[in-house]
Amino acid sequence: MSKLRVNGLGISIDGFSAGPDQGLDQPMGVGGMALHQWVFGTRTFQRMHGDLAASPAGGQPGREDADDAFAARGFENVGAWILGRNMFGPVRGPWPDDGWKGWWGDAPPYHVPVFVLTHHARAPITMEGGTTFHFVTDGIHAALERARQAAGGKDVRIGGGAATIRQYLTAGLIDELHLAISPVLLGRGEPLLAGIDTVRLGFRCTEHVATPHALHVVLTR
Repeated sequence: MSKLRVNGLGISIDGFSAGPDQGLDQPMGVGGMALHQWVFGTRTFQRMHGDLAASPAGGQPGREDADDAFAARGFENVGAWILGRNMFGPVRGPWPDDGWKGWWGDAPPYHVPVFVLTHHARAPITMEGGTTFHFVTDGIHAALERARQAAGGKDVRIGGGAATIRQYLTAGLIDELHLAISPVLLGRGEPLLAGIDTVRLGFRCTEHVATPHALHVVLTR
């Protein structure tokens, strides 16, 4: 059965999935990039966009370890993605033009349909490598319905950000949540689970693996 999943979501020890003051120069907020150090040097990440890695791999194939296994799992059996508008770009309000096409250049790493939650309509954008961005203005349930249709029986992955994941969590729609808890304190930022009763929602910890870079925790409903 098709699942709605969150994979590889970096969070800090104090529970933030992004730092404060997010913007064009700091998409993950102040200090937020530290939450993703666990994945930058992996083989999976290097294959997808090694030019962005800024990792100690130095052009090498990357690590093949537990971090890499979790990164690779995040792309298995995924037929569509859902993103919050902030994950697509820093533009706010009505779209001023068609110039902004995401953070990832001409060939985004998705390679399947991606449904972006927004309050402002925009025509779909077809990118290189099989990614098409669709802009959904009628809420999380409509986006999920469209994503499941596009996925053709495969899973749908939510890419974030925290507000989008929180909406789907509180609606009881997420089936699996993989958190990569990094040894980082942010102090401020976007909290992920604050005020959300994961036990009442039916989640239990089904997997936990520690590496030198992160504690991987899988919550399943």
